[in-house]
Amino acid sequence: MQYFTEQGATHREALDRVRAKYGDQAQILSHRTVRTGGVLGLFAREAVEVTGYIRPAPRVEPRPTPKDLEEEKRKILERARADQAKSDEALGKVLEELRGLKESIGVLVRPPSEEEHESIRRAEELLAQNDFTDTLRRELVGSLRRDFTLEALEDWEGLEAALLERIGDLVELWREGDQRPPRGPRVLALVGPTGVGKTTTIAKLAAIYAVGMLGERPKSVRMVTIDNYRIGARQQIETYGNIMGVPVSCVETAEDLRKTLAFHADADLILVDTIGKSPRDAVRLAEMQRLIAACGPQAEVHLAVPATMKASDMAETLRQFEPFGYRAVVLTKLDETNRVGNAVSVLAERRKPLSYVTTGQRVPQDIERATVTGLLTRLEGFRVDRPRLEERYGESASRRGHEAL
Repeated sequence: MQYFTEQGATHREALDRVRAKYGDQAQILSHRTVRTGGVLGLFAREAVEVTGYIRPAPRVEPRPTPKDLEEEKRKILERARADQAKSDEALGKVLEELRGLKESIGVLVRPPSEEEHESIRRAEELLAQNDFTDTLRRELVGSLRRDFTLEALEDWEGLEAALLERIGDLVELWREGDQRPPRGPRVLALVGPTGVGKTTTIAKLAAIYAVGMLGERPKSVRMVTIDNYRIGARQQIETYGNIMGVPVSCVETAEDLRKTLAFHADADLILVDTIGKSPRDAVRLAEMQRLIAACGPQAEVHLAVPATMKASDMAETLRQFEPFGYRAVVLTKLDETNRVGNAVSVLAERRKPLSYVTTGQRVPQDIERATVTGLLTRLEGFRVDRPRLEERYGESASRRGHEAL
C-alpha cells in the first residue's frame, strides 16, 4: 500500500495538493499543524501536514455487450430447436433461460440507477437548507461518498459531525497579529457597498479597541472619515466619537488623508471609514481606490459584506473590490439571517479570510472576532458539540473574550 505526506499553508491547500497528485483514490488518515522554513528555528511559518494512503481502485467486472447477448440468444434458440421434440420439460428449461436473458438485456439497456444512501440524502438536504452553493455541496457530499463505507454511513451522528468539521476546515480566519506594521500606527480601512453598515462597524471597532475589550490593553484610537457625501454621515461618526472620546477627522482628498494620517502618527490605531460604492460603478470604485492608496502599503483594507446577500451577489462583490487589495472580509448583519452557507461557500471558493462579524446595531456589543465555531453554531439543522469544535479549532479562549464584550 502506498502512503503519502503533503503540506500546505492551509488545510484546504494541503487537500488540494493531495487531490492533484493522487486523485480520488487518496484516503486521508490525519492532519496536524507543523512549522516549516526559517533559519535556525527563526522565521518559521505554520503549515498543515496531512498523511494518508492510496486506496486501490475497485475491480470492475466487464459487463456483457449487446453482441455477447445476441450470440448467447442464438445458441439458446439453436438448442431449443434441437430439443423441441424431446420433452415439454426441456422446453420449459429453455424458456426459463430466455427469461433470464431478457432480464440481462434490460439491465444493459437501462442506465444504472444506484439508490442513494439515506445519510447522503440527509447531508445534501442540510447543505441545501443552509444555502451552500451547488459547487461546495457537490464537493462536500462527494467527499462523504468517497471516505465513508456503507457501514459507516449507518452512523448518522458520526457522519453529521464529520460533515460539520469538513465545513469548518474550509473557513479561513484572518490573524491580526501577523498584520501589524513594524513602526507607526496600525491603519485599518473599511470598504464595501452602500448600506452594509461600515460606519457602525468602524464605531464598534473604535470602542472595543479604545476600551480594550478584545483581550488587549486599551489603545490610542483615531477615526477618519471620507464619507462627506452621504447625508448625516459625518454627524453620525462624530457623534460616536464624542461619546467614546475618540477624535474624528474628516477628509475629502488623498492629500488631506495623507496629512491626517501623518498628524496622528502617535496613535496606536487609525480607523478609516469610506464611502459606500456599488460594485458595478467602476468609475467611482477607481476614485475610491486612489483615496485608499493614500493610506500606504502597510494599511489593512477589510471588505464589509452583509450575510443577507445572495451567494452569487456576494461573489461578484468580492470580485469587484479585488483592486483594493483587501486582506480580509467583515461579515455584517449576521443577526438578520438564519443561514450562513452562502458566506462560507463564497469565502472558501475565493479563499478569503474572515476577520470580524457583526450581529446588530449596538455599539460596541454587537461585534466579535470571527471564529470557526461561531459560524458553525449558526448552521440550521446540525447538532453542534461546541466544546469539541472549540478544542479542534483552538477557540476556547476566543469565546471567553467574546463573553466579556
